[in-house]
Amino acid sequence: MPTRPPLSPMTRSAIVLIALLQGLMLYVAQQLADSWPLQDIGWRYRWYAWVLTVPTAVALTVVDLRDRRLWLHALAASLVVIALASWIGWNLQGATGLRSASLRLPFSLAMAVATFISLPWWQHRLQQGHWRAGYDALFERAWQNGLTLALAVLFTGLTWLLLWLWAALFGLLKIDFFTELFRQDAFIALVTGTLAGFGVLIGRTQQRAIQITRQILFAICRGLLPLLSFITVIFTLSLPFTGLQSLWETRSAASLLLVLTLLMVGFANAVYQHDSDQPPYPAWLRRLVEASLFALPVLAALALYAMALRIGQYGWTLDRFWAVLVAVLAAGYALGYALAPLRSGGRWLQQLEPVNRLMCWAVLAAALLASSPLLDPVRITLASQHARLLANPAAITAADASMLRFDVGRRGVDTLRTLQGEPPIQADPRATSVVTQALARTTAWGSGEPPIDDGIRDLTTLRARVRLAEGSPSPPESWWQALLARKLEASGCLDDDGSCVVLLRDFDDDGHDEVLLCSLPPQSGAYCQLHAPGKQGWWTAGSFAFPRGESRSDSARIQAAIRAGKLALRRPRWPDLLLDGQAPASIDNLSEEPLETP
Repeated sequence: MPTRPPLSPMTRSAIVLIALLQGLMLYVAQQLADSWPLQDIGWRYRWYAWVLTVPTAVALTVVDLRDRRLWLHALAASLVVIALASWIGWNLQGATGLRSASLRLPFSLAMAVATFISLPWWQHRLQQGHWRAGYDALFERAWQNGLTLALAVLFTGLTWLLLWLWAALFGLLKIDFFTELFRQDAFIALVTGTLAGFGVLIGRTQQRAIQITRQILFAICRGLLPLLSFITVIFTLSLPFTGLQSLWETRSAASLLLVLTLLMVGFANAVYQHDSDQPPYPAWLRRLVEASLFALPVLAALALYAMALRIGQYGWTLDRFWAVLVAVLAAGYALGYALAPLRSGGRWLQQLEPVNRLMCWAVLAAALLASSPLLDPVRITLASQHARLLANPAAITAADASMLRFDVGRRGVDTLRTLQGEPPIQADPRATSVVTQALARTTAWGSGEPPIDDGIRDLTTLRARVRLAEGSPSPPESWWQALLARKLEASGCLDDDGSCVVLLRDFDDDGHDEVLLCSLPPQSGAYCQLHAPGKQGWWTAGSFAFPRGESRSDSARIQAAIRAGKLALRRPRWPDLLLDGQAPASIDNLSEEPLETP
């Protein structure tokens, strides 16, 4: 391993203090989430992104706190992280109800990958004074960093298990002080930060233990690589006999092929020994591994083709963008690893070294560019979806509209508004309704808002699906049109599998007929909506539920009565009371008859 200077007591204390301050800053952000400036999502993203990346990088690289290059590295990383976090935060502002996961999670992973790849070069420059790091130094430091972080997570988790055991034991004695203490947000943040700092310190000071752990992992990979290679070879050789159609029918072919490709890359990288001239396998096993490496470009190409088919059908989305980006990078590794056995001379698979160095830069560039306006997945997604939906308005679904409204940030809402004004969309009543309902919603789920219906699309299908109760005339044409346009509560009657009955009657003796629309779910009673005509068209006046009761026979009896039109009206015995034209704030229920006669 590259020689590293021992850490001074001050540096060791600084590593733990940095992690403790990270926990404190995360706690402060949680407590001040509703206060300026953290109530602004842009500031919040800058804060979290910086706290989780830059101090972690400093804790893993610091050797001498007085080294000016350490703080220059931290300053440069801070500028990059804050700029990219500001871009993500801007995308999530400007509209209500935007969901952040589809933008936040890829950004978080991209920052983690970029930091991990950059660290070996930072560490080499701090210790050697220049950026020209050899493959062996980068390889050793990358594994050291990865195992150090894994050790920090393991140490933190095991310590928390002991703390909860502590609390549980005293809970047996009816002493709840420790249980309450360990649940406090401040305690959790500070203790977790401190434990993570100690875990990093252990990983950086116990290099021999880390090296032994790495050798154990390499031995496991060395034992499993031939099996993985055999699986790769026989799978690839089976493709000409089985055909590719079965792959496309699974709808998960691309992800499985990518997993296989990345596993082969990871295992081969772990097995290759850059510091040993002795091959890890006999000749026949080396030929098997080489054959599996030759198959990698085929697997990567099939994964890309499967994604291309999906994009051709449904356009680009954020998930597909990141999947294609990973597939392209995997294809780069696959091609380089397939060429490595063809070059003779030197150690076995020695040509993996330049491939790994080149692809590290490619992965770093992809992670940074895809999180910036330069290679903007949101722009690509919106351009694709706008063109696809505009070309076929009848195909727009609630899922399409909801994705644009909530999952791609402020520009998705702008694109949905643009679609609303496009002539092809306006010419399709159903497409207009789906877009309008999506824009009217303020939350993606819940909050009592009606779901966006996208089932029945024409009056003929609607009339065939909604049956008239026995003896009831058909509602007027204006009601059917309002129902189809999703202007009325439909209780699932516009879904493709809905079963509904409609009844026309004057329910309030005002001389105008109202419509009772009842949904009859299987074995669930009935759920009805009362629609009334008004000056501005039909509106939903109220709803009624008839639960199935204690048995399934009750549900069948209720639904049969609705189909037969056996509906009776019972007027309330007691009138509403008004005091000087004003209704009371609350009314106690008035029973029809007293329970007892005094």
